[in-house]
Amino acid sequence: MKSKLYCFVALLAVSCGPPPDRFGQLDIKTWREDRGGCSGKRAALVPALKAVQQDLKGKSANEIGELLGRPDVNQIADRNQKFYIYFLAQGDHCSQPGTKSNAPSVAFRMSAIGLATEITYQNGIP
Repeated sequence: MKSKLYCFVALLAVSCGPPPDRFGQLDIKTWREDRGGCSGKRAALVPALKAVQQDLKGKSANEIGELLGRPDVNQIADRNQKFYIYFLAQGDHCSQPGTKSNAPSVAFRMSAIGLATEITYQNGIP
């Protein structure tokens, strides 16, 4: 019985570890450190993000949040869908939080069952 408990605790410890520093070519540690794209580091990571975006599709909302950090904007859409929006560069949102920003951003569309189905790039919020 004790050995099963030790195995369970070991499995739990491994599965609850910190997120990795890289996802393919994307340096997600740097991505997470640049909250809102306000430090200008995310803009340089866009090519790496585009290189791994097919691998991000199909991931759950929780997995996206663990990898990329809390979204800058969490927008509810129709039919129980939502968008996780991450700003890629500085904008009005940096100096005046809560204001509408036209800064470049990436949006992850989450389906009603919580899976990333579409990734789009735009200025501001879709």
